[in-house]
Order: sequence, then structure tokens, then C-alpha cells
Amino acid sequence: MTSENRPNPRFEEDMQLKRVAGPPRYNRVAQGPVRYVRVADSDGVVIGYVWANDEGDAAGWVTPQGLGAAAINAGAAWLRKLRDAKSRGIAPSALLAELLRDTSDIKGSGVVAGSLAEAPSLAEFKEMVSGG
Repeated sequence: MTSENRPNPRFEEDMQLKRVAGPPRYNRVAQGPVRYVRVADSDGVVIGYVWANDEGDAAGWVTPQGLGAAAINAGAAWLRKLRDAKSRGIAPSALLAELLRDTSDIKGSGVVAGSLAEAPSLAEFKEMVSGG
């Protein structure tokens, strides 16, 4: 057999998989009440909600239904904010307080002043956001 016809030996070896951790994230499941804030674009259209629950070290981003692609894509910047806060070791409720104080514009959007509210559970909050 010539060297031109030989299979590459790398293709005959067993693959060695290595588990790699991703960036730190808050839990996505919460037990008990959740607090949340509304995020709106520069036109006042709500593009999402940041929710938090300290008991489960949980927080997340929820996008309401019926938004266009640009509004949905703007949520990525808010997800990065969540990951950044977790990597700094900030508690979920402290994250909400920080977002309420922050007046910077993130991709043409910001937290709606005075929008801090509470829902009895994450499931009820998500149902409310979906219009259910």
C-alpha cells in the first residue's frame, strides 16, 4: 500500500473527550417568589425582563412574545450582564439593585425606572410575561 492510500492515523485513534466548564451562570430554576425588572428600548417597548431569586442563586432573562429580530437580539447584551454579575459574585437581588441604579444605555435599551416587582413563582412570572 502506498503512502497516498493510507488513512491518516489520527482518524483511527479513539477520541479523548475533555469536559470543559463554561462561564459562571446563575441557576435557571427558582423555588418561591421572584423579583423582576422590565427592560425597554429607546421607544419604550418592553424587550425583556430580568428576574432574580436569592434562595436558589437564580436569575435569568425572559423575552416577551411578538418581538422583532432586533429586539430579541438586544437581549444578548443583557445575558452578558447576567454572566458578568455572576462572575463578580453578586447575589441575584443585588444584581437587580445594580441594574436599577445603572443609567447606561445597553444596545439602545435600559431598565425601566420603578419597574421592580415580585411574582409568586417563576412559573407564574413566565406565564404573565407570555400573556397567559
